[in-house]
Amino acid sequence: MARKSKQSILKRQRELRKAEKAALKRERREQRIAEAGPTDQVATKEDLEGYGVEPEEQGSER
Repeated sequence: MARKSKQSILKRQRELRKAEKAALKRERREQRIAEAGPTDQVATKEDLEGYGVEPEEQGSER
């Protein structure tokens, strides 16, 4: 049998950690939605960062 390379093992571990992190984010989002109720739909800073939108600083004038 062929030996598994260290790189492939590390890659699988990275993919697993990434999938776990995504699952944890989904659970947190679902929990916030359940706590807030169906009528309260407010984007959190995390949600905005997930979409690539940077919230503007308050009080900054251009």
